Amino acid sequence: MKARSDSAGRILRAARRLFEREGPAGVTMRRVAAAVGLSPMAIYRHFENREALLARIGEDSFESIAGHWSARAQGLDPLTRLIEVHRLYLDYALTHPHLFDLAFSMPRRDARRYPEDFRARRSPTLTVVADAVADAIAAGALREDDAWAVTMTLWAHTHGLVALYRSGRFNYDEAMFRDFYERSLQRLFAGLQADRHEPARLPDQ
Repeated sequence: MKARSDSAGRILRAARRLFEREGPAGVTMRRVAAAVGLSPMAIYRHFENREALLARIGEDSFESIAGHWSARAQGLDPLTRLIEVHRLYLDYALTHPHLFDLAFSMPRRDARRYPEDFRARRSPTLTVVADAVADAIAAGALREDDAWAVTMTLWAHTHGLVALYRSGRFNYDEAMFRDFYERSLQRLFAGLQADRHEPARLPDQ
């Protein structure tokens, strides 16, 4: 059983390396098998087909992202946690574009759908955001609202900006886009904060 588990791990690591370099087109059972020194048929003992292998890469990516976000958010106040998670979202999109697309952009039959899947906490990544939103509302940093509705609004904003940038709709280099993204987050969170005479400034990078 351990040997089987070790083989599956080697297959996944090889497939992920190919995916990171070339995207989904680079992941074929034959190429993955060659990378780990197995026959193509041996791959099918661990993964039913190529789609199952890609799905596992995507799920592992979700878990990895969620763990990273949670670790970086520890000890921060709720509003700082929220802005930090959205900065990490941008970092991941620009550093791992193929994995980002697989996790957040590519159509999938088994994709989680709002509201049922998310409210049932089936998304490891957005659950991190929703928990921070709920804590920020409870702390009085954000106005009273439905935490999951706010979470989806935040995701639509940040994912939309990333998608527009990556499709060439910004005439900005990366540094200029990062600055625009940060300022846009400032505008969005200023509108979501609890009523005050002057909006609290978000934490600097």
